[in-house]
Amino acid sequence: MLLKFPKGHECRESEVTDRRLYASRRRFLELSAAVAGLSLYSAKALAMPTFLEGLVRSITGGPSAPLRDDPTPKETATTYNNFYEFGTGKEDPSRNAGSLITRPWSVAVEGEVAKPGVYGVEDLVPPAAIEQRIYRMRCVEGWSMVIPWDGVPLGDIIKRFEPTSRAKFIEFTTLYDPKHMPGQKHQVLDWPYVEGLRMDEAMHPLTMLATGIYGADLPNQNGAPLRLVVPWKYGFKSIKSIVRMRFVESMPETAWEKAAPNEYGFYANVNPEVDHPRWSQKKERRIGEFGQRPTLPFNGYGEEVASLYTGMDLGRYF
Repeated sequence: MLLKFPKGHECRESEVTDRRLYASRRRFLELSAAVAGLSLYSAKALAMPTFLEGLVRSITGGPSAPLRDDPTPKETATTYNNFYEFGTGKEDPSRNAGSLITRPWSVAVEGEVAKPGVYGVEDLVPPAAIEQRIYRMRCVEGWSMVIPWDGVPLGDIIKRFEPTSRAKFIEFTTLYDPKHMPGQKHQVLDWPYVEGLRMDEAMHPLTMLATGIYGADLPNQNGAPLRLVVPWKYGFKSIKSIVRMRFVESMPETAWEKAAPNEYGFYANVNPEVDHPRWSQKKERRIGEFGQRPTLPFNGYGEEVASLYTGMDLGRYF
């Protein structure tokens, strides 16, 4: 397996809080006040060892103090998820996803391509081609994680299908299986879940089709056996358990756009200047850390992806 760390994903010196800050009396008081409000957070998320370690290191100013881009512990990343097909609670996916059958699994490739067909996971993502990338993933509700993803650049796969000049977007669809995905028995969304990307977004080297995390196969609750990873967008764009990729000329209507178009736009680029109607997006809480950090435009990947949106009003096209 190739271990790859693109330069934009590395922890920059400017992102690391000065150690002296942690030793200050003000910081200690901030930590003490926040401890009193722990009940505001998920008890399971805050019970993780990394959170307690981060709290101690915040006070002591240890070498691994929070506000760094250390990977989120695997246990946290696999038990605190959004995957409404298995329930709307953060712990529902890990509780309810065990019955999902992920092998064999195939993906239908349709639309404006020269080579449509039905492809198995191993055909799309050959094991020999898998690499690992550590990406920050930002959720629209104000929390984030850092996860080592195993997979291949989506663009490498797209080229094999030979899209035509009429292919301007890709529409992705999640499995519809209420028997094994109990959340689909409830009309939280218009099932099956649909997401989409512009072709240039899909072809960008950062966009990944993932089959694993932390060097192992994707757990069901994280989108097994095949999911999208688009690290500069909010997490709901990274569609899980994909069964169809359709190349189309017009922008597809996505699940969250249909449910709440004033809250969830097609682009969903991480933008601290565009608030969700019900909360601010200016700060985020890294799961396992104490306190909040400023939200970075494009989730910190602006150097790599901002050029995709030159001339666009990102307040309007959110």
